Amino acid sequence: MINNLNSETVRFNGSDYEAKKDNVRLSGQIQRIFNLMKDQKWRTLKEIEEITKDPQPSVSAQLRHLRKERFGSHVVEKINIGDPERGLFAYKLVPNE
Repeated sequence: MINNLNSETVRFNGSDYEAKKDNVRLSGQIQRIFNLMKDQKWRTLKEIEEITKDPQPSVSAQLRHLRKERFGSHVVEKINIGDPERGLFAYKLVPNE
């Protein structure tokens, strides 16, 4: 589980981030992605998007967030799959128990 993640805790930031508008949405998004990926299966951004209904750029950002201390310092592994020229990657979350 993500440590103390709820819609009242502000953990996100950025130049376009507005806590009042974005915190609930982003908290739900990262929780959905964590809940899916905690099974430690390899998935592409497209596969994660299809299951969670969150857009691929957001999925990518949330996977990066999950590596951060404030989101649990989880390990997110990344491998290149298929043709290296295409740059297609798969991701696996190893939860920090």
